[in-house]
Amino acid sequence: MVNIIDALNWRYAVREFSNDIIAPEQLQQLLDATRLSASSYGLQPYHLLVIQSPQLKQQLVEFSLGQEKVAQCSHLVVFAAHTNIGDTTVNRYVKQFSQTRGVAASQLANMDEHYKAALAVMDQSQRQEWAHQQVYIALGNFLTCAALMKIDTCPMTGIEFEGYDRVLGLREKNLTTTAVCPIGIRHPQDASAREKKVRFAEHDMVTLL
Repeated sequence: MVNIIDALNWRYAVREFSNDIIAPEQLQQLLDATRLSASSYGLQPYHLLVIQSPQLKQQLVEFSLGQEKVAQCSHLVVFAAHTNIGDTTVNRYVKQFSQTRGVAASQLANMDEHYKAALAVMDQSQRQEWAHQQVYIALGNFLTCAALMKIDTCPMTGIEFEGYDRVLGLREKNLTTTAVCPIGIRHPQDASAREKKVRFAEHDMVTLL
């Protein structure tokens, strides 16, 4: 049994990746674990793009504040939120719910109405922010699962989002970049691996009531 605390102490934001490539079965397991992440109402208003093309990764360095780890990593995972949040989001989920559980869509009318009403009270910017929040839940799960699998990561939001959207053609797909995460195996000479993890003590972070 892997100790989750040991795994999280092992994890850090990698600055330099080796040339090692994550095995396809490992990558698939990590993506499956991320797909099973929690989200508000289970709507999962986001999409993951897994970039392995060296040329495409290099092209995105320009929009990553010049951080070469975007090009060095085994795979670059782009977490993109849906931009067409609303009835379409709920319709997509109701269809999946019906197919998965073998329930007629007509029997899901109350759920359909409730979910659509919850999104309708938000304006467009609030719905987009809500979608980004769901992405962060998935990203957190992704990082934890990667640590348990001994896959190195470096979550990044210090990027030019419009540049990513443009290079990847996301707007045309009703998507927009929320965060990116290079994954791979840390370089043996990455000095950050030997630095102590800086975290606040439990008494500064947790209150029992």
